[in-house]
Amino acid sequence: MSEPAAADRGTLRLDKWLWQARFFKTRTMAAKVIASGAVRVNGTRTAKPSVAVRPGDALTFAQGRRIRVVVIAALGTRRGPAPEAQALYEDRSPPPPGRGPEGAGPEAGHRPSKKERRALENLRRTP
Repeated sequence: MSEPAAADRGTLRLDKWLWQARFFKTRTMAAKVIASGAVRVNGTRTAKPSVAVRPGDALTFAQGRRIRVVVIAALGTRRGPAPEAQALYEDRSPPPPGRGPEGAGPEAGHRPSKKERRALENLRRTP
């Protein structure tokens, strides 16, 4: 007899789970991030996409400019729509950093409009 499938044992490959939960667009992208050592499973850095994960495991990884901390709630059977994918995990990520107090100024990389430029020039001219 053959060995039971991973789904029957209650585990799934880490790269496949990250892909099914829609954290990465392709399974290959997930595997590259894992291989670079940027993913932690239960606080331990891993570099193998084949690491078996199960419900209850905590994953920590960078996604864009955010650090994601998720706890696996369930193992998926397919890569379904977003609401189905969001049911696979519990997000414990810290909230994204805010822009500070309202009206604290433009974001970095923001080009002021003509009206905003005139207002800045008027502020600079007045003693």
